[in-house]
Amino acid sequence: MLPLVRRAFSRLPEPVRFLINKHRELIRFAVVGGTTFVIDNGIWYALKLTVLQDKVVTAKAIAVLVAVISSYVLSREWSFHTRGGRERHHEAALFFIVSGLGIAVNLAPLYVSRHVFDLHSQVADFISGSVIGMLAATAFKFWAMRKVVFPEAGARPDVRPLRVVNDDEREVA
Repeated sequence: MLPLVRRAFSRLPEPVRFLINKHRELIRFAVVGGTTFVIDNGIWYALKLTVLQDKVVTAKAIAVLVAVISSYVLSREWSFHTRGGRERHHEAALFFIVSGLGIAVNLAPLYVSRHVFDLHSQVADFISGSVIGMLAATAFKFWAMRKVVFPEAGARPDVRPLRVVNDDEREVA
């Protein structure tokens, strides 16, 4: 672990350190989600403001594709790095299916808000699309990644939990 991270972690109260270790996979999943959000929007804006000014949807499609591929790699190698249980091509196919279903889960509250409850305000769109939809999709994807895509805990070598290390103690590589 990096010395700066180790020092910051050691300053946290023990109950917080316990929670971080207990929910490490969820925290990593959230970090990957935030990272791919930045990748998606960064690429989208870079493309739509330069070479694809007249093709905004194409720019978004490219950005989403790069973000989903990045999400798979980061999820497999970092968030769920100790999980597995499937052949890599099967795992990848399931990941992309779950990601597609996640998009549908994300869109469902906005669809219901607009077409069932006939709400057409910016506030209703934000709450149903950006808050409820995103939360529902995130919960669904976290569950599906653990149960469907990477179902077997401990299938790959585990890493040690974060812990406080004294200055005179060295970590084994």
